[in-house]
Amino acid sequence: MGTSVTHEVARVNGVRVHFARAGSGPLLVLLHGWPQTHACWRKVIGELADHYTVVTPDLRGYGLSDKPTTGYDKRTMAADMATLVDHLGSEKASVVGHDRGARVAHRWGLDRPDQVERLAVLDVLPTREMFRRLNTSVASSYWHWLFHLHPDLPERLVGHDVRGYLEYFYEHWTFNRHGLEPEAVDTYIRAFSRPGALRGGFDDYRAQDGDIALDDLDAAAGRCLTMPVLALWGSVGLPSKMPALEIWREYADDVTGAEIPECGHFIAEERPEALLEHLRGFLAGTSA
Repeated sequence: MGTSVTHEVARVNGVRVHFARAGSGPLLVLLHGWPQTHACWRKVIGELADHYTVVTPDLRGYGLSDKPTTGYDKRTMAADMATLVDHLGSEKASVVGHDRGARVAHRWGLDRPDQVERLAVLDVLPTREMFRRLNTSVASSYWHWLFHLHPDLPERLVGHDVRGYLEYFYEHWTFNRHGLEPEAVDTYIRAFSRPGALRGGFDDYRAQDGDIALDDLDAAAGRCLTMPVLALWGSVGLPSKMPALEIWREYADDVTGAEIPECGHFIAEERPEALLEHLRGFLAGTSA
């Protein structure tokens, strides 16, 4: 829509992080999930850039960012983003995280509450809560978590057909399948076909034992997110089958949220206008 978007690379926390930037104003960082890249925000960056400096990084291991063999615990990935904010010369940022990006954002908000001003989490429940509530329904919906945990095997099997594997999720996790246009899917397929990209994404999952251990320590100490939190989820998917708001309120002091109707997992692409409607008031501090 005529928005000027620049692409940049910064060396932060020992890795090169690629990010897109648009607009001016208070800093807003949008964090993608798996199996995607920063490109998942393409339908919302234009309007948001009218009011904010919008930065959409590729997380460590994804897209055009470095794909090291270590550092996929959420504390390190959050530190990547915190250091990026410092690099950009900002003291604070509002953060929107989807899927794995929301898990990075959750840890970021816990470790740096001074830096994360507002936090929106899209179509996730806290990692610790996923395993506390593990049952047949959760396991059947999130079987890929357990598959991705195994070293080497997912890379070997998926590497023979990256497109076939990823397109399974783009179809089964969506309600509005047209929201992921063929061009967008091709972009993601190319990204995960790069050397190290499959392994980086799987290592994101493989870090979960350490992530949950930190979550357990926070829970034992009574540490919660202190900034305003907005939780949104699609009407198709696991969060819609659970008391999502009640769960998030165990992990944050100030939580509002809603289910987005006729929407699957990929909210920013399936229902971008609905997402923007929720974000406008929340980010401005006027409503949820």
